[in-house]
Amino acid sequence: MAFQTYSLFVLSIIMISFGHVENRLNLLQLQNDIDKLKADFNSSHSDVADGGPIFMERLSSWTERNEKRIILSQIISMYLKMLENTDKSKAHVRNIAEELHTLKESLSDGSKKIEDLKDLTKLKMSDLKIQRKAVNELFSVLQKLGDTSSSHKRKRRQFQRLCKC
Repeated sequence: MAFQTYSLFVLSIIMISFGHVENRLNLLQLQNDIDKLKADFNSSHSDVADGGPIFMERLSSWTERNEKRIILSQIISMYLKMLENTDKSKAHVRNIAEELHTLKESLSDGSKKIEDLKDLTKLKMSDLKIQRKAVNELFSVLQKLGDTSSSHKRKRRQFQRLCKC
């Protein structure tokens, strides 16, 4: 049950932090729907606090906007999976699910990146053909890494010049 309570809290944060809860969706209505869902899941049960939060700690280590889009797209997928087994005849369940689907579509690039990461874990690095291809790409990969780190350093230097701290 802890999953549901913290999940619903994270849902609120996701929607607010990506500015998706604009004029189209009344934030108070969303909070009301989430409160009803909490009641459906009996999220005031004492075991909810066991083991700490499910998503919030993970979210804190993802700091860049693009990084957050990756983890948030996965979290939204988990919410949608959770809601698959709920009573969709209830309006609040439908409203939340609809908003989650809309958010998932807006984070589609994050979903693609998650799939890329999953595909990488499936590579059989013991396969000689895969090893040959990987070795052929090694220099290019290291160049990309160098480009990324030098770009980050350049941004930091530019900020330090602009900052009157």
